[in-house]
Amino acid sequence: MARSQKSARTAEPLGDFTENIVDIDVTSEMEGSFLEYAYSVIYSRALPDARDGLKPVQRRILYMMSDMGLRPDRGHVKSARVVGEVMGKLHPHGDTAIYDAMVRMAQDFSLRLPLIDGHGNFGSLDDGPAAPRYTEARLAAAALTMTDHLDEDVVDFVPNYDNQLTQPDVLPAAFPNLLVNGTTGIAVGMATNMPPHNLVEVIAAARHLIANPDATLDDIMRFIPGPDLPTGGRIVGLDGIRDAYATGRGSFKTRAKVEVEQLSARRTGLVVTELPYMVGPEKVIEKIKDAVNAKKLTGISDVVDLTDRNHGLRLVIELKNGFNPNAVLQQLYRYSPMEDSFGINNVTLVDGQPQTLGLLQLLQVYVEHRLTVVRRRTSFRLGKKKDRLHLVEGLLIAIVDIDEVIQIIRSSDEASAARERLMSIYDLTEIQANYILELRLRQLTKYSRLELEKEQDELRREIEALEAILASDELLRDLVSGELAVVAEKYGTPRRTVLLESEAVSPTVAAALAASTPGPKGKAAALPLEIPDDPCWALLSVSGQIARTSNQEPLAEAGPRAKHDVFRSVVKTTARGEIGAVTSQGRMLRLQVMDMPVLPPMSGLPNLAGGVAAKDFITLLKGETLVAFVPLDSILAIGTVQGVVKRVLPDYPLNREDWEIIALKDKDSVLAVEPAQGDDVDLVFVTRQAQLLRFSASNVRPQGRTAGGMAGIKLAAGDDVIHFGAVRANDPAAVVVTIAGTTGALPGTAPGTAKVTAFEEYPIKGRATGGVRVHRFLKGEDTLLLAWAGHGPAKASSAAGVARALPHEHGRRDGSGVPLSQPVEAIGPSMAWDESAS
Repeated sequence: MARSQKSARTAEPLGDFTENIVDIDVTSEMEGSFLEYAYSVIYSRALPDARDGLKPVQRRILYMMSDMGLRPDRGHVKSARVVGEVMGKLHPHGDTAIYDAMVRMAQDFSLRLPLIDGHGNFGSLDDGPAAPRYTEARLAAAALTMTDHLDEDVVDFVPNYDNQLTQPDVLPAAFPNLLVNGTTGIAVGMATNMPPHNLVEVIAAARHLIANPDATLDDIMRFIPGPDLPTGGRIVGLDGIRDAYATGRGSFKTRAKVEVEQLSARRTGLVVTELPYMVGPEKVIEKIKDAVNAKKLTGISDVVDLTDRNHGLRLVIELKNGFNPNAVLQQLYRYSPMEDSFGINNVTLVDGQPQTLGLLQLLQVYVEHRLTVVRRRTSFRLGKKKDRLHLVEGLLIAIVDIDEVIQIIRSSDEASAARERLMSIYDLTEIQANYILELRLRQLTKYSRLELEKEQDELRREIEALEAILASDELLRDLVSGELAVVAEKYGTPRRTVLLESEAVSPTVAAALAASTPGPKGKAAALPLEIPDDPCWALLSVSGQIARTSNQEPLAEAGPRAKHDVFRSVVKTTARGEIGAVTSQGRMLRLQVMDMPVLPPMSGLPNLAGGVAAKDFITLLKGETLVAFVPLDSILAIGTVQGVVKRVLPDYPLNREDWEIIALKDKDSVLAVEPAQGDDVDLVFVTRQAQLLRFSASNVRPQGRTAGGMAGIKLAAGDDVIHFGAVRANDPAAVVVTIAGTTGALPGTAPGTAKVTAFEEYPIKGRATGGVRVHRFLKGEDTLLLAWAGHGPAKASSAAGVARALPHEHGRRDGSGVPLSQPVEAIGPSMAWDESAS
């Protein structure tokens, strides 16, 4: 109680206290305080200076790191140490703001030319950096050009926040950092957002402006066509960029770099290797999954991020079968960050005032700043050279009469008296006299005098050169331009971002869009999302490549040839249809045509080098090979190596993907499978010992899938079948082709002899007989290397894949062949496949 009374008595006012309350208008006070706060944010925190392109915190970080000696040739130091130095001496704000600015200057995906060399986790597009106590940093090599010559009075220094230290008001900036690295910042009532550009292009434009001060924006844009983003990508549409370069405001659209790739034999995908600026792969994956769940995106089965340090960004978007990759890509651009917009707002500080500048004005401000820096540096160096020359001249005067000078100094009572006597006797200045008094005895040698005279001549030449620069605006501009060229050569890199006037359309997309139904006002309709069920050809080559065409145009002769272009099977089908694939072990597999790789549309012969190997597309057993493609709705004729023949009915199971179509004996295998619908088909066997058997398919009763077939051709001891085919009985163009050779010769080493005979020359025989002679062997020949029977004319393919016509001998069916000039690897029809040929 007593304590409370004492406190109350203490709080009472003194007797002579006079109360004075001042009424202040709240509106005026708020306006004044807000303006002070806004100006502080604009000038001291958020907006960059147009001269060096840096905000105050960035400038202070670079200056303090330079002052600490954290050069590229020295070791890294803890980031926390740098943050502490900056915060304690120059930037009285939170350490988080300082570290965030420091981190951004070290990220190669944020800046086109990073200014800080970071060691440790400095973050990614999806994750933040580690704490400053874990990371280390030093200046990057390019940052040295920002801080060079600060000790030569090139810029003004201002007091720090407590007036105990000084800091540069702006950095010398030997390259246009604002344009090269861009910037972003939000102030009060205004914001800035500037994209990065290519260093070589920006410096080329600046040099042009230095040489031609009256250059126009069009002149500058010949050097700087658009931004060059650190993460690459594509900029689509340049109208917004032109607006921004002219007015300081505009926008442009960026897209990811995407390629359609065959991920496996059955699966197609979109592979993303570059993303829009400041867009990370995790954000893209998240948005894609959200759009798929919301049913905005269709046709996507999975998204896999395969990004690593060695190969960079690789985002694989796997597609479902039957969907058009280019149509899915259009959807991705619409519903995911794979397409993004960047708004340009060039708000910067010019003489302390925020202004919105176009490209030409930004370069003009920088060029003027750089001219001022080099002029001040030249003046500083000129002053230093003159001061040194003044000392050297005084010293030379003293050395000429050094004995008298020593006598004057020794006879003087004190230094001031000696200085006055030297100044009066030799007409020296006080500075020269003091320098002589501080002279060392070793400088009195004859050699020192020669050195001084040489230095005097060199100083006079340097002074003359510096004065010439200050006296000539042309020399000054040449000097600045030359220094910029050195920076561009040392730190310049090729352009990463592709600039497109409009959206680039591949030939496949262009053809699809041209064929689409026109939309409103004559515009083409959008690309169909799912693959239409268009007619096409399913192809299998003798080299084991499989593919399908994009249409069902006749396969003509013209076009480039390759070794894969001799077809073993050609099946007429549709893009969303099914066909059968028969293997050498008597299995048939059901294949979805849409799973096959599509050959690009071309005139003439499709090149199956764009297909995939059968073993990569179909799961084959050990020692099993793919024999033929067949339609699933036709009676098939099967021929085996041991001469067995079978016609099988198309009663295939609907709930299975593979099944047996012939029961084979031991050591037997399927040689060929041909459609044999109707009674006007003849079946043909050709053996290695040059026997040919032709019989009607009607003599082979159709059997079920599990049957083992019946005797086809009677084989001699040691003989086997090398060709089985089905030929229309009344086809006048049908031929038989045989190529003979030597058993012991390696395949492809001996050309052999070839023979082409009309199919009608061979009589029809009964099934299970030995047939007739098809080729008479010459001396040294004992076997048939290749044989083929079918719709002609026939052509052969060499190892190089060049197809050529074979010699026709329509004489005796058992005659000999004509010698070949080179080995033949395969025989096939003329490739002029059409409705009748198929």
